[in-house]
This record gives sequence, structure tokens and C-alpha cells, in this order.
Amino acid sequence: MHRPTVRALTTGLAAVLLTSCSLTGGEATDPSTSAPDGGSSPAGEAGGTVVLATHESFNLPKKLVRAFEDETGYTLEVRAAGDAGTLATKLSLTADNPIADAAFGIDNTFASRPLGEGAFAEVATSTTPPEEYALPEGSDRLVAVDSASVCVNVDTAWFDAEGITPPQTLDDLTDPAYADLMVTPGASTSSPGMAFFLATVAEYGDDWQDYWTDLLANGAKVVDGWEDAYYGDFTAGSKTGTRPIVVSYDSSPAFTVADGETTTAALLDTCFRQVEYAGVLAGADNPEGAAALIDWMLTDEVQSALPEAMYVFPVMPGATVPDDWARFAPQPTDPYEVSPEEIAANREQWLTEWTDVISR
Repeated sequence: MHRPTVRALTTGLAAVLLTSCSLTGGEATDPSTSAPDGGSSPAGEAGGTVVLATHESFNLPKKLVRAFEDETGYTLEVRAAGDAGTLATKLSLTADNPIADAAFGIDNTFASRPLGEGAFAEVATSTTPPEEYALPEGSDRLVAVDSASVCVNVDTAWFDAEGITPPQTLDDLTDPAYADLMVTPGASTSSPGMAFFLATVAEYGDDWQDYWTDLLANGAKVVDGWEDAYYGDFTAGSKTGTRPIVVSYDSSPAFTVADGETTTAALLDTCFRQVEYAGVLAGADNPEGAAALIDWMLTDEVQSALPEAMYVFPVMPGATVPDDWARFAPQPTDPYEVSPEEIAANREQWLTEWTDVISR
């Protein structure tokens, strides 16, 4: 899922809720930090280094990371590998020569490919997330860590200023009233982009190509990743943005609060639920450290830090979320769904066809 990087945290600080500290305090990790290629290297008192491959928006408080290292004897090394779609591709292509010990950020829209390539080993955790988040196939290898729904978001302040009624549904986005106002990350390069695409598949079935043709004819812009869309083109995310409609998350309005009110809204009739998973990579140099890392990600402390650190809802029932989320980040009651089996069976063809549509 996607989420705020260090740049996003800085932007969100001005908007009130999003700071470089988590619910537990402390500075945030720097997801851009990378290390030389190769396996784990000896470090720490007991277990050496555990290497985590993740997406570019991974961000957890340094205070929590230090506690993990102190309690386990492992040293955590984070290697950002682009957006979630890029991460899934890298893990799939390197299944026989893993780039890390563990991976986090593979979601239900991209999980089937690395699972099918044998990129993940079986893992047992000391606690188990609720069954509703488990993958129908692969739950022995990928463990749910967080969830959020990908939804179209609108800059309500922009629409108020222009005197225009915001869209509400997927159909509305093709209305000429909203020409040249939307930006979305791409389905082939971004997990939220893929989730939005799947929402259109769920709504329009075999007619999704006609919908995308109409959407693009109405001036919708496609960019590589969520950050490009939200912090590049979205009017509420960038001072230079020109598009007040963006594909983001149901939680995003909780981070655009000014004077006690949010300036954005998620369109809850456009949402697709996304669940992010973590797993131990097959052939990892440090599988024990990887398993310990996943256990740590399910603790109440980490789970409770996820909302402000990465814009997502925790999956463990003992975690807490900020009070403002109940007011500013309502969740959809009936999000779109496409089964992982259908995604696995059709992804490559869908993406080929989608690429053809946007290239016309």
C-alpha cells in the first residue's frame, strides 16, 4: 500500500496529523536508505542483520526499530525497491537468489505472482491476524500486516472554491464536467493503481476497456506511482498540482486536516480493499531473523504506529487508531472485490490490455 515517505511526512506535518513521530514517539525510519547488494552480514549480539525488502513508502518509527534490535539482537536493514508493483516484480525475478531475508508490502493485488514463482517460504508467527485478511492461497507464506481501501479522493476545498459539485461514483469520472481533473497511478507500476483498475473490473466486468477509454478521453492522467499522483499532480498534495481528483486511500482525508476540518474526501463508492502482507523469502540468509521481524510487525506497538506512519489500518485487534480517524477516515461498507484467483488468472492479460488502452 501503499504511503507517506519522509517527504510525505514533512508535508503532512503542516497539515496537522502527519508528523515524523509515531503514536509511540521517536523519529521515523528512512526508507530510502539502501545497502550494498548481497545477503545478510554478521551484526548485532545474537542474530546478525535481517534485511527487509519493501516498497518506497515503508516508514516506521526509529524508536520501535531500536526496540526490536535491542530485544532480539538483530540489526534491521531496510532496502526500498520502488512501488509495490516493482517490489513484486523484483521478488518474482529473484526468487532463486533472494534480495533480502523478508519482504513487506506485497498486497492482495500483486501477491499471486511472487507466490507462484516460489519467492516465499512457509512461516509460522506467534500471533495470527484475523482470518478475514488471509489469502485463500498462500496464507502459510504471507502474513497480513495492515489494510486500507484504495478510493478516489477529491480536494473538497478546490471544488468549494470553484463552485463545482464533486464526483461521487466511477461513472461520474467520465463526465465532461470533470475533464482534465483526475490523476491516477498506473495499474502496472503501482499497487493503488492496480487496486483502482480492479475496482473498474469489478464494476464494469468485460466492459472495463470501454470505461478506461472514456476515462482517458475525459483527460484522466496516468503516472507511475502514488507519490507521483498525490504529491505531484493532486491539488491538495502539491502547491503546483492542477488536478483535484486522485486515486489514494480511505485514510488519506485524516491527513489533510486544517482548523479542525479535512480539506479532502474519499469517495466511498469507488473503493477497493487492499491488504498488505509480509513474508520470509525462500533461501533467505537469515530466515530466523525474518520470522522474528514479522512477529514484531504484528505487535500492538507496531500495529498502533501504522496509521500515522503509513496511512493504513492495523489488522490486529489489540491495536489502536487515532481518534481523528473515526471522524475523518470512514471506511467503505461495501468495497469492490475481485478474488485473488481471478486476479492470478487474468492479471497478465489485463495489464497487457490496459497498457494497450492507455497507449492509444
